[in-house]
Amino acid sequence: MSIEIGAKAPDFELHANNGETVKLSDFEGKKHVVLYFYPKDMTPGCTTEACDFRDAYKEFSDLDAVILGISPDEVNSHQKFINKYSLPFLLLADVDHKVADEYEVWKLKKNFGKEYMGIERSTFIIDKQGNVAKEWRKVKVDGHVQEALAFIKENLS
Repeated sequence: MSIEIGAKAPDFELHANNGETVKLSDFEGKKHVVLYFYPKDMTPGCTTEACDFRDAYKEFSDLDAVILGISPDEVNSHQKFINKYSLPFLLLADVDHKVADEYEVWKLKKNFGKEYMGIERSTFIIDKQGNVAKEWRKVKVDGHVQEALAFIKENLS
């Protein structure tokens, strides 16, 4: 399956840090969804990105948008990450990377000469109808959250 702007976003069901099961379709007709995929809890880039989303949380909420972070980490790791950095949004555990595969963000990566499979940092904006409104792949953390916020302000509010 290929992710296309304007097409229905792939639905999923994942466990969240709060013990609940979250489905993307739960938000359809109610909220915009900022779905961001990140490699690993507690790592420098992922911490910066999560804290940037935390700091802009009220602005996203005011635009009727919910933020969902997804990584292959377990739920208990997500909860520690949330507690340490006071993150006000849900983190979802995609331990088998099934959702990352559906969104085409599970990629071959290279680091210090080693190859391995992992998350390519990516963000998707899903509109209230459940369609993909925007995608960013190979995200550079610096300034990204403000770019996502600006997109929602300009296109979906």
